[in-house]
Amino acid sequence: MSIVAEDLSKSFKIPKRNPGIINAFKNLFHREYETINALDRVSFKINEGELVGYIGPNGAGKSTTIKILSGILTPDSGKCQVLGKVPWKERVEHVRNIGVVFGQRTQLWWDLPVIDSFELLRDIYKISQNDYMKAKRELTELLDLGNFINTPVRQLSLGQRMRCELAASLLHSPSILFLDEPTIGLDAVSKLAVRKIIKELNIERKVTIILTTHDMDDIETLCSRVIVIGKGQILSDGSIYELRNRVSGERRLIVELANNGFNLHIEGTYLVKWEGNRAFINFDSKIISPAKLIAIISNTYEIKDVLIENPPIEETIATLYGELKI
Repeated sequence: MSIVAEDLSKSFKIPKRNPGIINAFKNLFHREYETINALDRVSFKINEGELVGYIGPNGAGKSTTIKILSGILTPDSGKCQVLGKVPWKERVEHVRNIGVVFGQRTQLWWDLPVIDSFELLRDIYKISQNDYMKAKRELTELLDLGNFINTPVRQLSLGQRMRCELAASLLHSPSILFLDEPTIGLDAVSKLAVRKIIKELNIERKVTIILTTHDMDDIETLCSRVIVIGKGQILSDGSIYELRNRVSGERRLIVELANNGFNLHIEGTYLVKWEGNRAFINFDSKIISPAKLIAIISNTYEIKDVLIENPPIEETIATLYGELKI
């Protein structure tokens, strides 16, 4: 077992700030605080080699969890072991086995060439010269860094910098990789490249990966398991398929018609949207089968093309958040 978390709880006291000059003056002498429960008895286990999506709305407790697992924060209560070590108690040994990438923060030195940052990280992690040269060579090839490895970080595009961030987190060959919003702000091409790299790391190098993101395409493309957190509590833990079935058994029929317009009212279905000559129809397969639905439509309209798929995962997650009022 790579990661075991049991009843992790963490709260923060933040000062209340009421508007107005008078209230600001009062706060100088008597400051009031409120307690925010970032984590409330969070428990989960992650096996070696898993690629797990850890998702939830802003303020749900995702980053707090990652910071506890990486040894940055100490929980108020609960137990946690990562590769048999308690992160905040055995931090020096612990960080040798983990890599962390925060999409909105960098571990590279801004004004130095990328290669200089790698050299500094080699000294920090005390990587032998042979191991460092091998890792640098493999990562440069895997992440295609050759054209900009000697360029100062501040001159890199966001996509190039994120590839360098991944390389920096992997120089010491960690067994576990924590990725916090690794594709934030990236263009479509860069996102596809980063997703491919993450998948290869998981499959070929057997790196255990926890991915937190608001981009549900990342989750659907990469993750075999999804943990949903909200208001500091675990709300769901299972596969994408199990998550969809928990929220709704709906599927989606995309039908392209010869002419504009769709005005059928069929039990167990509803029209999501209309684009050009294409109707996007959600249907409950327990009420009406795909074959029957297509047959009913074809009796009224001339069909040019048909596609059946699951609704976008964003809709499933949004529905779950709505049901749980988070």
